[in-house]
Amino acid sequence: GTVELYPEELEDMWHVYNLISVGDSLKATTIRRVQNESSTGSVESQRIRLTLTITVDDIDFDPQGGLLRIRGRNMVENKYVKMGMYHTIDLELHRNFTLFKSEWDIIALERIDEACDITKQADVAAVVLQEGLANLCLVTQHMTIVRQRIEHPVPRKRKGFVTNYEKGLQKFYDQVLQAILRHINFEIVKVVILASPGFVKDQLREYIFAEALKQDIRPLLENKSKFILIHCSSGHKHSLQEVLQDSAVQSQLANTKFAKEIVALDKFFKMLNEDPDRAFYGWDHVRKAEERGAIGTLLLSDGLFRSADIPTRRKYIRLVESVRSSGGKVLTFSSLHVSGEQLNQLTGVAAILNFPLPDIESEEEENATETIENNNS
Repeated sequence: GTVELYPEELEDMWHVYNLISVGDSLKATTIRRVQNESSTGSVESQRIRLTLTITVDDIDFDPQGGLLRIRGRNMVENKYVKMGMYHTIDLELHRNFTLFKSEWDIIALERIDEACDITKQADVAAVVLQEGLANLCLVTQHMTIVRQRIEHPVPRKRKGFVTNYEKGLQKFYDQVLQAILRHINFEIVKVVILASPGFVKDQLREYIFAEALKQDIRPLLENKSKFILIHCSSGHKHSLQEVLQDSAVQSQLANTKFAKEIVALDKFFKMLNEDPDRAFYGWDHVRKAEERGAIGTLLLSDGLFRSADIPTRRKYIRLVESVRSSGGKVLTFSSLHVSGEQLNQLTGVAAILNFPLPDIESEEEENATETIENNNS
């Protein structure tokens, strides 16, 4: 079956990246350089726009620019490209393309539904900072993109040198303010999180709205209520995870998809510490829990469904269908989101169980002992 898609924003390109698999077919307009030899023997090179259909061999995605490069062999011969010749198609925003799959599984179909449903999009901006360092991030359902990293030297606060310190800090805050104006669209963004250790966030907020009044910056003055202050341990991107787990933030983002994922991941880690017989990760343990119908919530990284190995992809799709059929909940984490990065460190698959299964690990220990004994004998 085929589906025709028209990506309109960066988030759509992420969905497309997850939809296209090696072995699929893709039809799109592209530009190819062709050489023509004239009757006199001179060779002329020109760029021609044409429509090609290729079988997908390789996929490369640039999340910052939203550019997707698909390499494959031409399937339909035309005047300029012979059958079987390699070509790279760049998929871009605001340009149609057609995707053909020999088999559309439940994960691919759900992704299309989700991408086309505007109500499922979460729109959050965050500035995670400390003195002299700030990361301005845009957090969507599937991606945490650092739009700008700001580093500005702030002289140390020493006796007799307070003025230099304050000037340095003011220049730093001004750079952050300019980044906010450049990268945050207040018509879309619902919440702007300012997070830092100590009082840096409070001073930044004070500076932002003092400047907004002085310069009459309407977008800031009209959206003052969207700014919330949260404590975090540092100004580095990884601190965003602890920020998003904060109850004040979660109450504002209660209906967003990624907030549910963060709550589930947080619950999983707590369970792992407090009741380890009800929290498992890794394919073998999770599969055994699924066979016993014990999984309440299944946590999966979307990277597992991008596997070029079809049997690997299918086994995870079967796992999803089985958990759902027994009443469990399935959450798919984006590997470009901070929560997905954390899950990937745990093999990309984890489960919170409805009831404890202490025998899963003991079974594994027994199997390991038997193997050692067999090897020794």
